[in-house]
Amino acid sequence: MRALFNAAASLLILQALAPGHGAAAAQTDAPSAPRTAIKVETIAKGIVHPWALQFLPDGRMLVTERPGRLRIVARDGTLSPTISGVPKVHAAGQGGLLDVALAPDFATSQEIFFSFAEPRDSGNGTSVASGRLALTSNGGSLSNVRVIFRQQPSFATNLHFGSRIVFAADGTFYLTVGDRYSQMKEAQNPANHIGKVLRLNRDGTPFKDNPKLPGWDPAIWSIGHRNVQGAARHPASGELWTAEHGARGGDEINVVRKGLNYGWPIITYGRDYSGAAIGEGTAKAGLEQPLYYWDPSIAPSGAAFYTGDLFPAWKGNLLVGGLATRQLSRLVLEGEKIVAEERLLVDLGARIRDVRVGPDGAVWLLTDQTDGQLLRLTPG
Repeated sequence: MRALFNAAASLLILQALAPGHGAAAAQTDAPSAPRTAIKVETIAKGIVHPWALQFLPDGRMLVTERPGRLRIVARDGTLSPTISGVPKVHAAGQGGLLDVALAPDFATSQEIFFSFAEPRDSGNGTSVASGRLALTSNGGSLSNVRVIFRQQPSFATNLHFGSRIVFAADGTFYLTVGDRYSQMKEAQNPANHIGKVLRLNRDGTPFKDNPKLPGWDPAIWSIGHRNVQGAARHPASGELWTAEHGARGGDEINVVRKGLNYGWPIITYGRDYSGAAIGEGTAKAGLEQPLYYWDPSIAPSGAAFYTGDLFPAWKGNLLVGGLATRQLSRLVLEGEKIVAEERLLVDLGARIRDVRVGPDGAVWLLTDQTDGQLLRLTPG
């Protein structure tokens, strides 16, 4: 296995040195963008550590609560009873019920996908399940639930599960899986699912056009990630962009491309929580540079490209929630360069867990707390 690992690493370095490959130097501390006047409405309260939000065709919203509950929020903010059928979750530390996504054909299939920290005999790990959501007037019910993917190997830790589910245009989906914190060196081992971005078919099997480099698990799209909790497809290119937790500093924005190595923990712009250095520095041949990084850390979670009409000046901007700094970052883009940043909601004092753009053009947020809130942002 170690020989395969070394062979794969050598191949990646050769690819990186080939003509046409290479990442520009990372950038940070973009100039301040013009300030935006916004109105903040609290739509719902009392959501216990909400993690993810999805809009349903009938105008209601599907929300996950980290302790293991799936709820529906009505347009007037009313919370449904708990939807039954969710498997048991490992609800400790950062673990629990995490992301949720609708199948592209949800209107006819009623199929949803959700990720969760799954308790196992050998510890726990990030898993994905699918099920059929039948909507009722006051909530819904979940049936035909089956686990379609399990991160391997399992570890007994409560940290760094990932995890975002993002569907591609072809009906496959990307899944981000964390490095489990204590196992960070495994993010460079392409034979497992630790610290990776995966691309899977709807039934949880590996996507046929994954890199399949020597020694790589067939589910892997890219390696060298720490803990990606924000991910969204670019509205023009369709490529996957991620917002990834650094350690003490070094949070990253990346465009995640097939077969590339994003460096963790060999290179990083962050430091260990003790203040000690991590890895070999900030750059190395064959390892990708982030498009942008934050130092100090904002602890990014939740990301969305703005595609609505309520904020015309925001078109194409990337919105990223901040847990540690309790903010919403608006990143202004020119191609793949971040040219300005506006930090919103800094006076709200809320940990921003998820960010979505609604069908109404408003920006919708979930705050991570015991009395979590669903917020709606419109022009002020």
